Amino acid sequence: MQLNADFSQRCVVDSNSLPWQASPSPLVHRRLLERIGGEVARATSVVRYTAGARFDAHSHDLGEEILVLEGTLSDESGVYGPGTYLKNPPGSAHAPFSEDGCILFVKLRHLDPQDQTRVVVPTRQSPWRQGMVPGLTVLPLNEFGTCHTALVRWAPDTYFNPHRHYGGEEIFVLEGVFSDEHGHYPQGSWLRSPHLSQHQPFSREGCLILVKTGHLLDA
Repeated sequence: MQLNADFSQRCVVDSNSLPWQASPSPLVHRRLLERIGGEVARATSVVRYTAGARFDAHSHDLGEEILVLEGTLSDESGVYGPGTYLKNPPGSAHAPFSEDGCILFVKLRHLDPQDQTRVVVPTRQSPWRQGMVPGLTVLPLNEFGTCHTALVRWAPDTYFNPHRHYGGEEIFVLEGVFSDEHGHYPQGSWLRSPHLSQHQPFSREGCLILVKTGHLLDA
């Protein structure tokens, strides 16, 4: 399957408008944002676990990143409530399940094989840093090589400088409305901008976004 597979092109998707599609588990469904491959694929998705859903133990050859949007996800290593960020490194394995149901943002098979540190960040209990402009606060989640993953909160009427993205940029809007000169992106919007793309972002209403940069150099 090839879905939004040309990483040289800018891509904007309203995840809320997408249909839920079946997965190998009858109680797990997905909204597909990008995908290259079959059931084993480089993929970005919004994933919904119905209460009681579970997967058998499986490995992630090129890793996995998860942000818990709603509900609680569990595996043999712990219980992860709303706002929890997980990075399961390349070669790791687990058997995830959800007793009460949950919704996740998930990225599969895109991590550097040398990025071997497991990361768990309870973002709702973690300290934030001042950003590069007034009104911007940042919670770093993971860094390796040129790749950076973070949550960024924009206060209302926050404006950033024009800038270029070395290695590209990917954004998932968690709350509010994120904007730039190309348009306005409400909650649930997914944006992917290619290597060396440029824009001037802002938020009039305020927003919270998940941002990943530097990971599209060799895509």
